[in-house]
Amino acid sequence: MNKIVPLILSLAFTAVFSLQARNLNVEVDSSHNLWWSAPEYPVLGFTLWDDDNSASVEYTDITVRVTEDTDESVDVFKVTYPMRIYPQQKVVFDIELEGLEPGFYKVFVEDGGVMVRRFNIGYDPENICSPSDGEVDFDLFWDRAVNQLKKTPVNLSFSEIPEESGKLRNVYLVTFDSWGGEKIKAKVAVPNRPGKYPVRIRYHGYGSKPSATNDISADAYPDWIEMWASVRGQFYNESDNKYGQYAQWIGYHLNDPESYYYRGAFLDAVRAIDVAEYLPFADGSLIFLEGGSQGGALTLAAAALDHRPVAIAPYIPFLTDYRDYFDIVDWPASVVRAAAEEQLLTEEEMFQNLSYFDIKNLAHRITCPVLMGIGLQDGICPPHTNMASYNLITAPKELVVYTWKEHTVDYDDWTPRRDAFFSRYIPLGNSGNQTMP
Repeated sequence: MNKIVPLILSLAFTAVFSLQARNLNVEVDSSHNLWWSAPEYPVLGFTLWDDDNSASVEYTDITVRVTEDTDESVDVFKVTYPMRIYPQQKVVFDIELEGLEPGFYKVFVEDGGVMVRRFNIGYDPENICSPSDGEVDFDLFWDRAVNQLKKTPVNLSFSEIPEESGKLRNVYLVTFDSWGGEKIKAKVAVPNRPGKYPVRIRYHGYGSKPSATNDISADAYPDWIEMWASVRGQFYNESDNKYGQYAQWIGYHLNDPESYYYRGAFLDAVRAIDVAEYLPFADGSLIFLEGGSQGGALTLAAAALDHRPVAIAPYIPFLTDYRDYFDIVDWPASVVRAAAEEQLLTEEEMFQNLSYFDIKNLAHRITCPVLMGIGLQDGICPPHTNMASYNLITAPKELVVYTWKEHTVDYDDWTPRRDAFFSRYIPLGNSGNQTMP
């Protein structure tokens, strides 16, 4: 049963007015983080006001609609009522939503038929059921792929970048071979004091580029070895890209899982772990992974395909729960469907091939502790898809929800939280500044 509980309302009209209130502001009560777990139910709190001092009393229809995140056209709840909006006077009301199924929902607030606010809420998302849909040979497919990678020599080379090195760490460009003979580049920062240091591998987002704020920093973590990894055709490897334009990587060889783009990219992420063990002063027993968006997907994939990582911190992960994902967003769904049509795949064949690269299908293979961050308002990697993977991880896990963040996290909170999480898994006495024997 859905309820409307007005706190301060002026609704005693016999006529219905539909004039849009001028300069209408809609504030949403986020004290509950817009996230509820059963048996509680969502209570949406709103404060409305018109901040135009010159405005006269406005008569309008306020409509609140709630839809499932996979289909905005069907309302699971809707209410419309007439309202008087006085200049500089606030109107406060609550709406209770009962009987929702576990999932994410979109809330729309309309003023006289014009949408003035929209946002996402989560109801009992830990119980979203989006079961693994991997093909019967899924694990065999990936075991075979990893074994092929192991047979590929690393062929690691180092080249110091003096202008990027600092007082506490030296920065190197490293190159190495990955599956298929692909030459991969990465950067590493290595403390210039002898010792045994934990290693942090960071994976990049889809199509992101090195920049002043998106590249390794020499002295940021002086007691760590850091690697900023990259995968084929992207980031440090963009000059060697042969996988199509920016938007086309996700459709490259979609018709053949054996040569699909992300088969190679996931193996590149694993190869970065191999390289970490070769780095000077590296403690190969203390390897940690992190990354956001595509980097979050690569973090999860690498930990699923290789059990050397001690702990991982993915956030807003990409490439998961494709069937539902493509019902929520236009990109990358439109690009993938266009690639499938060009490569003569049916819709079902497309999803079957993608299932080998769906992070939720890899989730069961992750054994190390996981800290995941999601943005509740994310329209690129929606929280629905993040939770599809998270719920299928059986390893120890923690979730951080950033209520008003879109395709990002609050780095002021996330960064120290991630650092503290990783530090838990560094044994006492191995802080990264031990002298080598």
